[in-house]
Amino acid sequence: MEDRPINQSLSLIDTNSVPAEDKSVLHVWGRASLSGHVKISGAKNSALAIMAGALLCPEDCLLRNVPSLLDIERMSQILSVLGIKIKRQGDNLEIDARTPDDSQAPYELVSQLRASFFVIGPLLTRLGVARVPLPGGCAIGARPVDLHVRGLQAMGAEVQIDHGVVHAYVSGSGGRKLKGAKIYLDFPSVGATETLIMAATLAEGETTIENAAQEPEVVDLANFCRAMGAKIRGAGTNTIIISGVPSLHSVDYSIIPDRIETGTFLVAGAITNSEITLSPVVPYHLTAVIAKLREIGTQVIVEEPNCLRIVPDTLRATDIETSPYPGFPTDMQAPFMALLAQSEGDCIITETVFENRLRHVAELNRMGADIRVKGNNAVIRGVPILSGAPVLATDLRASAALVLAGLAAEGKTAIRGLHHLDRGYENLEAKLQQLGAKLQRVQDEEEVEETVQVQDHDQVLPK
Repeated sequence: MEDRPINQSLSLIDTNSVPAEDKSVLHVWGRASLSGHVKISGAKNSALAIMAGALLCPEDCLLRNVPSLLDIERMSQILSVLGIKIKRQGDNLEIDARTPDDSQAPYELVSQLRASFFVIGPLLTRLGVARVPLPGGCAIGARPVDLHVRGLQAMGAEVQIDHGVVHAYVSGSGGRKLKGAKIYLDFPSVGATETLIMAATLAEGETTIENAAQEPEVVDLANFCRAMGAKIRGAGTNTIIISGVPSLHSVDYSIIPDRIETGTFLVAGAITNSEITLSPVVPYHLTAVIAKLREIGTQVIVEEPNCLRIVPDTLRATDIETSPYPGFPTDMQAPFMALLAQSEGDCIITETVFENRLRHVAELNRMGADIRVKGNNAVIRGVPILSGAPVLATDLRASAALVLAGLAAEGKTAIRGLHHLDRGYENLEAKLQQLGAKLQRVQDEEEVEETVQVQDHDQVLPK
């Protein structure tokens, strides 16, 4: 959750980090042409923060366009432990937070979901007390919660960390209310910005967050809170001002489309030399991604206000440096690395956000890519084609990159570590199959029982 500048260190893949129960393998047969339309799901990172934000409201909230993901299920379980009633119908979530309590969420849940720490802000501002274990999630780098803690302390909270649990409370003669404050974030952390927005909505007085994160997911959370009656201005800029209100009210709110899923499918079209369309999307959320795709040689056409079409062409190398929004998103670094691994020429990808987010390099090299890591730089020399191989997903976006690489490679790629993929992409396999991709998930000991010979190239593909 906490975004911090990298420290130049890279760690080796820890195969022991893969849960013992995760025995499934995704087989991807490459070189299939894709075509058709992709329906983009709601944004995972928006939905997780907004689900926590529903704790602010003493009435029912209806959230629409909520993706069906492992991370969403984990957040639902955590909220249930805190006394929240949740009912799912399709892509809608009904959340009843009338009677939250300050029970500590189970560590076994919180340790698997970094976004679970979001609940500390709304619990603290509504109840005056919160107990939340330190979070977990993908092992992509150091993301401590110090910016969250310092911001809450500036608003009058007492914060203690004991045996891995953050205990925050408000004391004093002024009642159990947080106080408005001026807060400067050392780094524009999405997680800290969202935590402090939620904490400030019911605080007494005005809170100013400077050097705030500007990501669309931050804006979506602010819009959700405003729809409940919060007074927030400046979301989407580096200065956000929140004027506390006594209480919030019921809301019916729709989550924005997932810009990272959109970017991933745009890369799928480019890497397979296929023309596909995607909707609903918000094109300006993808300005940096679209610009880089055009530099690489593809056409990205805005057909309607909420629809994109990608028309591929010869891929050429281009340098990329990740940075907070509106810069190039770190979540798209791994998918673009798979794409650039097959481009014409040499290029460099520089990762400036997370220090351990280049661990997929070894797996792409296993497939025939020519990538060298020097500090926080990946130096890529494009190769004509990748080859299928057994690979291990090291984090959420790395798992998507390996699927993309498998779609373009000769032969079969077998991807393990699918618990990462299931955390962040709704029905990725089904959506790719609808476009014509050949892939199948099996258990480790299973064989692909039914196969069909493809005439245009010598591969065996699943029905």
